[in-house]
Amino acid sequence: MTLWIKNPLGIFADGAEGGVVVDGARIVELVPAGASPSVPVGEVFDASEHVVLPGLINTHHHFYQTLTRAFRPAADKALFDWLKALYPVWGRMEPEAFRLATRLAMVELLMSGCTTASDHHYVFPAGLEEAIDIQMEEAEKLGLRVALCRGSMDLSVENGGLPPKQVTQDIDTILADCERLVGRWHQREEGAMRQVVLAPCSPFSVSGDLMRESAKLGEALDVRLHTHLAETYDENDYCVQQFGVRPLDYVESLGWVSDRVWFAHGIHFTDDEMRRLGEAGTGIAHCPTSNMIIGSGVCSPKALEDLGAPVGLACDGAAAADSSNLVQEVRQAFLLQRAMRGVGAVTHKDPLRWATEGSARCLGRKDIGVIAPGAQADFAMFRLDELRFSGYDDPVAAIVICGAHAADRIMVAGKWRIVDGEVPGLDLAELRHAHQEAARRVQAA
Repeated sequence: MTLWIKNPLGIFADGAEGGVVVDGARIVELVPAGASPSVPVGEVFDASEHVVLPGLINTHHHFYQTLTRAFRPAADKALFDWLKALYPVWGRMEPEAFRLATRLAMVELLMSGCTTASDHHYVFPAGLEEAIDIQMEEAEKLGLRVALCRGSMDLSVENGGLPPKQVTQDIDTILADCERLVGRWHQREEGAMRQVVLAPCSPFSVSGDLMRESAKLGEALDVRLHTHLAETYDENDYCVQQFGVRPLDYVESLGWVSDRVWFAHGIHFTDDEMRRLGEAGTGIAHCPTSNMIIGSGVCSPKALEDLGAPVGLACDGAAAADSSNLVQEVRQAFLLQRAMRGVGAVTHKDPLRWATEGSARCLGRKDIGVIAPGAQADFAMFRLDELRFSGYDDPVAAIVICGAHAADRIMVAGKWRIVDGEVPGLDLAELRHAHQEAARRVQAA
């Protein structure tokens, strides 16, 4: 049935002040102010109390980390020590706890306005070999669009890496599972709901052989590539000591600088490195809250974007950012750039663009991230009826500046997935209780 989302209070699109017409899973018309649709409409949704955004797109996360939020042994530690404190705990995860962690993170994201999420799962202890399959199942149930990264680690502490051996796998096992997952789950058509990404974890937990072979396999299977890069000074020092070059030079030698790739964090790049990323079309997932909590530094998203690199926005893992709220990351990105680089560094529209169109570019998608005819009908709709918004003038700017935190309505591929701020049919209290109990078991084991 054709639906007219009519007369929004505000909308992050030009020429759509009168709303948007949806037919099935796609947008078919933008309606100017004061006009009516030119196509027959079967249903009308009055959006006069809603600000309508393209569905937000999360380009980097670790769903399983919701089991270790505010974890005392990892508190107040820099990245490497933080990881060392957490790896043994994550190595105790069992499938049911992992499933609950995934479900909770996905629900949080949906409720914050996220319609597409990329998760990077790289911990595969014995018994959790089908982790990505579990995530795909949960995404299907919730109707969340996903690009799930089949992460990997093969470089344990025993041979110069950071993670313990029980959370790593050998190269043959990793590559075989990557190929299996692409064959089972990856969709290539416009409007794809499920995609698979190949994603070795980081230079300090993955061998050069695995990076090189993953890049070759990604090319052969025509899927995207993702990894952490240039997050901390410790990582820079590690690469110089181990490989004699900086992180970007190292991964470039392994086939990892191209428009098939996006990196998480991308903080510690030189001007020349940012230029090279822009020329290659390599993307960056900006993770403002996580970078602040871990004390990693500050990314330069506007400079990267101006040089041609796609820039997306991300929550990062829930044990680093300790939340899975993408619309809050929009505000954090805005405030962080203003604090570091002055009032002229960004407008409120810049982080909204990073969280939508920019994130879509990182994922290699042209059919999401924008409100335009032919694009997928993915929307995040917010009410401005809380005290934090009272007195606003520009409704779209209010989402960023006043700090929206929860969507009232979410549509993914033309279907309502959040209604009146809730996931239909989901008992949030029951989910929270089951998840908290699973977290206690994992932390105490």
